[in-house]
Amino acid sequence: MVMACPQFLSFLGLLLFVVTFSYNLRKRSNTKKNAKLKAPEPSGALPLIGHLHFLRGQAPLAKILGKIADDYGPVYSLRLGFRQALVVSSWQMIKECFTTNDRNFATRPNLAISRHMVYDNAGFALAPYGPYWREIRKMVSSELFSSQRVEKFKNVRDSEVKNSINELYNLSSLKKGDRPSSIVEMNKWFDHITFNIILRVLAGKRFSNGCSDDEGNNEDLHVKQAITRGLYVSGVFVVSDFFSCLEWMDIGGHVKAMKQVAKEVDGVIGKWLDEHIEKRKLEQADDTHENKDFMDLMLSTTFPKDVEMSGHDRQTIIKATTMVESTAITMTWVLSLLLNHPHILKAAQKEIDNHVGQKRWVEERDITSLVYLQAIVKETLRLYPPGPLAGPHEASEDCHIGGYHVTKGTRFDLSTPMGKPVDMTEGLGIALPKVKPLEVIIAPRLSSELYHSN
Repeated sequence: MVMACPQFLSFLGLLLFVVTFSYNLRKRSNTKKNAKLKAPEPSGALPLIGHLHFLRGQAPLAKILGKIADDYGPVYSLRLGFRQALVVSSWQMIKECFTTNDRNFATRPNLAISRHMVYDNAGFALAPYGPYWREIRKMVSSELFSSQRVEKFKNVRDSEVKNSINELYNLSSLKKGDRPSSIVEMNKWFDHITFNIILRVLAGKRFSNGCSDDEGNNEDLHVKQAITRGLYVSGVFVVSDFFSCLEWMDIGGHVKAMKQVAKEVDGVIGKWLDEHIEKRKLEQADDTHENKDFMDLMLSTTFPKDVEMSGHDRQTIIKATTMVESTAITMTWVLSLLLNHPHILKAAQKEIDNHVGQKRWVEERDITSLVYLQAIVKETLRLYPPGPLAGPHEASEDCHIGGYHVTKGTRFDLSTPMGKPVDMTEGLGIALPKVKPLEVIIAPRLSSELYHSN
């Protein structure tokens, strides 16, 4: 019995060692498993295509992804062809993406739209993160979006608004038989005014005939149609973005359409740039920045003329950063909502009358006092965001979002005249436009002297 005690103690010690080792091994395995916890993925994925069939149909993509989020939460994963995508739809998770993992998600995937429509990733909005992106972003921020530059272009915004309002006033007094000629497609009017402001700031150009039936000269019509087609193809499903090996087939013809639109827009922007270069040769003595548009400022920047940045020459960089997108869609939605809720429209008009009066135009400095109008715009942006899907990003290394493991390379996306209510049907495309035009009858509220004073 005495001889058996040491053997028993040795056996007991060995047993405790095995149990402890097994527990630690299992704990480490569970910890590693939790560290690799994947975001929930909807069932129903098919071989090869994954969840791509979920995205078909006539509903806008943002609505489809939002419906999936209702079932699987604010963070979920989709397998799209050969790509893994993470969809984030809550502000808490988006904040985590752009604070804790800001640098990790700073880069952009190499998509067909950036290759074929933005000069092979030369546009800073879709360029991958790196030295080129940082340099162009710094340049655009200082030369175009700085508070001083925005203030210098105030006269451009004021003059375009006043010219367009006067055009509406002139239309209100015209008639075509029994039908008032003052019926105007406001989406065209909003598009015209915002487009002209952007063009004057970027290239010193403006187009005419914003709300009349005459579309203006051929260049006006050509550019507007090209940009409209460009916004549409920017939001379509391109097979090669998810199956890169199939780009040569161009299923659906979207790559061909992108190349055609890019060629048309490049021809116009290239012509404008050549005009600026010739003008600069004639005005070499004048190197001030007063009354210069963005093309002038880019041509006078400090980087040498012949230097190339990431394979992009000077003229390509200027053309890529001059491509425009209108904000007219948001204003069309605002007016549509106001027409469907006339009591809110009257309340907004009352606020303007109280703070501004009817003896002068509303100016930019008045906006801070128009709290109710600000709330209307914010609510419109919530209901009909102009870009319901933020541009796709790509993880440059492994990380965690909301406790879920995200592997390197994962891509993620952030969601009338007859007295009848305005049709609020949403259309397809990257900017969520209205399907039907917004037609309204123009009836001036202010005195005629105010309109003629401009």
